[in-house]
Amino acid sequence: MTGTPTRTADDHAIVVDLGFGDAGKGVTVDLLCARGGFGSVVRANGGAQAAHNVVTPDGRHHTFAQFGAGTLAPGRPVPTHLSRFTVVDPFALAAEAQHLAELGVPDPFSLVTVDRRALISTPWHAAANRARERARGRDRHGSCGMGVGETTAYALAHPEDAPTVGDCASPNLLRRKLVRLADHLESVLAAASSAAESDGGREHGPRPDPDECLAAYRAFAERVRLVDERYLPRLLARTPVVFEGAQGVLLDEWHGFHPYTTWSTTTTVNPLALLAEAGHADGARRIGVTRTFATRHGAGPMVTENVLLTERLADRHNRTHLWQGGFRVGHLDLVALRYALEATGGVDSLVVTHADAPARLGRELHWCVGYELADGAPLRIAPGDSPDLARQARLAGLLTAARPVLEPVPGEVPTTVADALNLPLEAVFTGPTRDDAHLPVRRLPRVGAFPRRMPLARHRVA
Repeated sequence: MTGTPTRTADDHAIVVDLGFGDAGKGVTVDLLCARGGFGSVVRANGGAQAAHNVVTPDGRHHTFAQFGAGTLAPGRPVPTHLSRFTVVDPFALAAEAQHLAELGVPDPFSLVTVDRRALISTPWHAAANRARERARGRDRHGSCGMGVGETTAYALAHPEDAPTVGDCASPNLLRRKLVRLADHLESVLAAASSAAESDGGREHGPRPDPDECLAAYRAFAERVRLVDERYLPRLLARTPVVFEGAQGVLLDEWHGFHPYTTWSTTTTVNPLALLAEAGHADGARRIGVTRTFATRHGAGPMVTENVLLTERLADRHNRTHLWQGGFRVGHLDLVALRYALEATGGVDSLVVTHADAPARLGRELHWCVGYELADGAPLRIAPGDSPDLARQARLAGLLTAARPVLEPVPGEVPTTVADALNLPLEAVFTGPTRDDAHLPVRRLPRVGAFPRRMPLARHRVA
């Protein structure tokens, strides 16, 4: 490793993706944890639909979803805490633990603590999620099909009946909740059965059995450590942690381009809220991550999308997905990056991944410095000050019709992008592993160009 980021001993770190996801949060967290000093990785949004790829220098590969991406750090695995803002899928966690064990991680479950208040995502949620997405036909939203959004929606509509991690230690209560959940979603599952008949029944299997799920959830509660609200403040007081975000700011439930978004707060709002509750409101360094080009996995507006780049920059770890759809590539989008920075309240430094791509593409790779509509009129975008899904849907329509204003990148891409965003470079990756990280020779002073946004009230319409 030719360079590693520097940090103050008592700093917490927040890693946030400034795009639509897949920018390189996993390798960034892996790098930070490989240096040592971080006592835990805290997941503060999302669930099993996350996919953070880490390739170690010795060639091992794992796609992190619920385990933190510091689990393969050299020396000792960095533990994971799933905060109350996560949506926990015990079945997916077990599958992930099995693969980590195969990679040489001893007893992966022993590394995990889970807030009892976190929601449980069940097979019923996943089935309902897929039924809704299938019913949209060509107008799919690009869901991962894991049921995370359905879990959140059900909890908002039926807060007393929503299964939580803490319920896994109370079998009778959990069974009652599972039965109510199954009954409530039966109409959606019936729609899935109807859709399955039209496609040969490939996508929808038999109904889940509450008692089988109950046994699995009880086993989950026995393998991981369930904790209450006192645990995280004590952890934050004891050791620096890395908050590993899921998805990207441009998919945020309120700042993304509705309806092609996630039911999750993907900005730094959740980590900052957890830190503030523990008395560490100003104790974190916010690290934004971007590739040297834009990507999007699935449906939704992507102004700089380019078919040639999608072919030339095919990603071995991001393929066409049954539910999300295709993996799309476009030119680096300064407009979208600046929008994301404003939406998340700014960051303190920038990590740039895939820095080898410009050399491979030469003059074919540009950056977008503006948007224009079909009549040539400029389109300027900015985050709203309050939750307004109708506004975000209108914005999505405008972006779908917009064209990029492209220019050659005037210099080395990572440095030029950092300068354009007025941010210091934290690290530059020229390959997929932590050993491919380089610390730029020239570093700008820490800046705070963007105010931190306050958390928005959680409310979402289906």
